[in-house]
Amino acid sequence: MGQQLMPAPSSRYFYPWPVVLVSCVDEDGKPNAITIGASSICSSNPPTVGVAIGVAQYSLGLIERTGDFGVNIPRADQLWATDYCGSHSGRAMDKLQAVGMTAVPSTQIVSPLIEECPVSMECKLIHRVNLGNHDWLIGQIVAVHVDDAVLDAAGHLDPAKTDPLLSFWGEYWSVGERLDDWHSSR
Repeated sequence: MGQQLMPAPSSRYFYPWPVVLVSCVDEDGKPNAITIGASSICSSNPPTVGVAIGVAQYSLGLIERTGDFGVNIPRADQLWATDYCGSHSGRAMDKLQAVGMTAVPSTQIVSPLIEECPVSMECKLIHRVNLGNHDWLIGQIVAVHVDDAVLDAAGHLDPAKTDPLLSFWGEYWSVGERLDDWHSSR
């Protein structure tokens, strides 16, 4: 098997990320959501999540103003609504209303969550790093809301029930089969 040196460095060769809907709110209380294809858990203690948001995005200013945001994980069957929220601006419209999703109050942050997403995290912004045309926002997870329907009998997330979307550079994918636990493969 040969390897090919690519002509220019690019992040396009990094493997899939989970697609999330980042929720925020304007100064008048109008909810907004932006689809993010670059997100990651940053630390388990304290629990933090990072999201990359374009520097010109309307949502970035809203998050900067409130100092918080929601991370909502949509299911694969919510593809149309998720894609819509990533291809329309919330400056002049309520995207959640347009796609039939519901903004619900959070318990510890100003930004709302999205009721229809099976997993939602309330995050307080703790770091913002400019990386060029995107800022990497790191939020400390202060509360997590999980729909009982996506839990197994032991109360853990069941990947088959969550059926999250993945972003693979311009394409949406869903999760495949479970292979093994960490530190257990032979």
